[in-house]
Amino acid sequence: MTIFDRFKLDGKTALVTGGSRGLGLEIAKAISDAGAKVIICGRSQSSLDEAMASFAGKERKVSAFKADFASPAAAESAFRQCLDTFGTVDILVNNLGGRGGATPLHEQSLEDWQAAMDLNLTTCFLGMREIGGAMIKAGRSGRIINISSMNAFVANRGIGGRSYEAAKAAVVQLTRAAAADWAPHGVNVNAICPGLFMTDANKSWSESNPDVIETLLSAIPMERAGRPEEIGPLAVFLASPAANYITGSTFMIDGGYTLW
Repeated sequence: MTIFDRFKLDGKTALVTGGSRGLGLEIAKAISDAGAKVIICGRSQSSLDEAMASFAGKERKVSAFKADFASPAAAESAFRQCLDTFGTVDILVNNLGGRGGATPLHEQSLEDWQAAMDLNLTTCFLGMREIGGAMIKAGRSGRIINISSMNAFVANRGIGGRSYEAAKAAVVQLTRAAAADWAPHGVNVNAICPGLFMTDANKSWSESNPDVIETLLSAIPMERAGRPEEIGPLAVFLASPAANYITGSTFMIDGGYTLW
């Protein structure tokens, strides 16, 4: 076996939530390139169709699964349906999430706060419970990669609303706690904390909020935003045998933003 063999994912099945666009799609493509069968979950059929088209002609094994994560009950049902449909899942990437509104904390309604928590934290917990729980019940090893954010550690500049920061910080600690519990079962749980990546969503944001993006860029030691495809290799590493002895860890990928 060569060092490169340790990064192969042949014979594995990965589920990527929010995998039809943005960082989720890039993670799905990278994991597929490493040899795994990939299931991408998304709420919009049009975005799933577009994502599937981007895989065409590349000899990748990929399936689209239309799922509604709008509420905890819907998310719970979606994860169970996915297991019923596809069977064994070896790698779960809890990528689904988002900031949503930017309402200042002192003006945020309880309803908006709870919606942000459900989207960014509760769906992560449900994925871990259902998919990770299936790994444990079957006596199989597995990998869970939770996508948090650099905002788990620093408040975002120029953007109000702190439910996102609170939820992403909770994802980090949930990752650590679950890793401790599940290590004896061979289920590794780690987190990735992206910084500013120029996804389509952030490109749109930059058009309407250029000052915010410029403020963020000015604080990045590498003096640029991340390219979406740059997150894929890190996800492949954490999903692969190369990371067998890593669990409960948090990996920052932010161009150095949180160094200052």
